[in-house]
Amino acid sequence: MEDNLFISNFRHMVIKKIIINVLIITIIVFILDFSIGKTLRYFYFKETSGLHYRTTYSFDSTKAEVLIFGGSRANRHYVPQVFEDSLNMSFYNTGRDGNGIFYQISLLKSILKRYTPKVIVLDYVGGFEYDAESYDRMSSILPYYGSHEEIRKTIESKSPYEKVKLISQIYPFNSKILTIAIGNMEINKKREIDDKGYVPLFTTWNEKIDSQNIELINDIDSNKINAFRDFLILSKKSNIKVFVVFSPIYLKMKNTPGIEICYNLCSSEKIPFWNFSEDTLFQNNNKLFSDIQHMNNNGAIIFSKIICEKIKNSYQYSSIKK
Repeated sequence: MEDNLFISNFRHMVIKKIIINVLIITIIVFILDFSIGKTLRYFYFKETSGLHYRTTYSFDSTKAEVLIFGGSRANRHYVPQVFEDSLNMSFYNTGRDGNGIFYQISLLKSILKRYTPKVIVLDYVGGFEYDAESYDRMSSILPYYGSHEEIRKTIESKSPYEKVKLISQIYPFNSKILTIAIGNMEINKKREIDDKGYVPLFTTWNEKIDSQNIELINDIDSNKINAFRDFLILSKKSNIKVFVVFSPIYLKMKNTPGIEICYNLCSSEKIPFWNFSEDTLFQNNNKLFSDIQHMNNNGAIIFSKIICEKIKNSYQYSSIKK
């Protein structure tokens, strides 16, 4: 009897000790997560140059009349001075490397909470098919989840557990530590030129143009379709003059169903879609490119002048300056 009592008491002591240890570890983890996360957040939003700075400026500060949206090709293909001189309006390029329509619709919603731009150029990045990487890349907007209620539903579509993950203070920054460190260094301003969000390239592509066959889309992602359509509709409802552009590429593409989907979506909303993917002015001149995807600064200047003229000649331009 006494042995059973001893064993029972011992078990209770062990269980109690385990519970206490688990609680202590949980508290320590919580404190570490909170303190490290807050430190990372502080230095993230303290950056004064680089990728994170441009993203934060796009979300929270820009009030430019002309905005460029898109990925790395938007970031490299639209020159501020050309737009400001031609359209006589202020300009900012919000393009961010590797980010698609989920980033762009989130950014648009956040901007419209603050002000309404007059002109938006959405540089089409392609890809209406489902791929997990598109959702993973939403990590770029996780730091804004807490302060931007309007983007939360988009972020939560990243995974069924996203709300739970975002309880962690470290999670929004766990893939950004090195970039945060670099972004807080003064040398970062010299490392990469940033002209109102435009990041020019100066090298020249010396290879011959290649061909690439784009496979048919078998698994269309309805979330991407809806986000793209929402971008167009929200811009129109806000009385913004929006233009969708497939900027030049040094590649001959075949079977491009994504372009057809883009064209149909734009047509349904009566929004101009200008496709330069096969424009011979650019495809016949490798000197205008830095690689097969991106024009260099010389190509970007020529292209920006063409886009400005097309905007000025469009049926929408007459009401832009009113």
